[in-house]
Amino acid sequence: MNEKKINPRKISAVKDFTCVLPVLIFLAVFTYYPIVELLRISFTDWNLLNDTWQYVGFKNWNWLFAGSGNKYLWNSLKVTVLYSIGELSITLIGGMIFALIFNRMTNSFAAMRAVIFMPKYVAMSSAAVVFLWILNTDSGIFNYLLSLIGVSPVDWLGDRNMALISVLMLTGWRCIGYGMMVYLSAMMGIATDYYEAAALDGANAVQRFFKITLPMLSPTTLFLFVTTFLSSMKVFQSVDILTQGGPYRSTEVFVYNIYRYAMVDFRMDRASTVGIFFFVLLLIVTVATMKVSNGNVTYDS
Repeated sequence: MNEKKINPRKISAVKDFTCVLPVLIFLAVFTYYPIVELLRISFTDWNLLNDTWQYVGFKNWNWLFAGSGNKYLWNSLKVTVLYSIGELSITLIGGMIFALIFNRMTNSFAAMRAVIFMPKYVAMSSAAVVFLWILNTDSGIFNYLLSLIGVSPVDWLGDRNMALISVLMLTGWRCIGYGMMVYLSAMMGIATDYYEAAALDGANAVQRFFKITLPMLSPTTLFLFVTTFLSSMKVFQSVDILTQGGPYRSTEVFVYNIYRYAMVDFRMDRASTVGIFFFVLLLIVTVATMKVSNGNVTYDS
């Protein structure tokens, strides 16, 4: 009786697939299914105040791009982009500067690094409540310090020109230490041979930074850029606690705009439509960033 031999490679492939199957199921249930469901809801007129709903085709998409939702869409996009630029600048530029300053292996510098990084461990909700008091117009510590030098009180959260800056102050306090520690860990991985050879050739500190340090940190910069960009585009808690999107929608970022449609206006259909547009926008920008950066990133450290 002839017995068929089972290919060991097939057995190994089945075992590998079995190992990843739980993760695939998890992703299918909690990631891909919600996205598909979100897309389906965007073609309905689902209002939580009504008992019934029906499919309405592209009505919500027409409302978003050619109707009354268009104005608020571009306003929230503008606010989100401004916020993202601010957070990226703080994390990348501020983190780099702090990393260069505190790149010393001494106990005192280690303690200062820990103090700067510590706010990252504070929950955003708790930090935002504290900043509500700090930025209070009448009794906040910021305005008290300004009064000591003769500056009149600033309406940090009530002035449409200052509200977004105030939110970024909280963001900077929490994220600059993270950028510093990521850059510091990358700097410690750069071989000292590069700097010694450059010093022998007569390169000064500025030349060594732009010719050695900065190119060697390009993978770290790309990592920080992508992760910070995605987190900044999804900002919600700080805006919700500090300004609730105001004043006059001057801090209404994309996610808060979706929240307003879903939980204030009870329009799940419109919230889903804006959510799908936001998902596609993030996907396009992230892929474009990775494509553009492929030829500009140095992985030889």
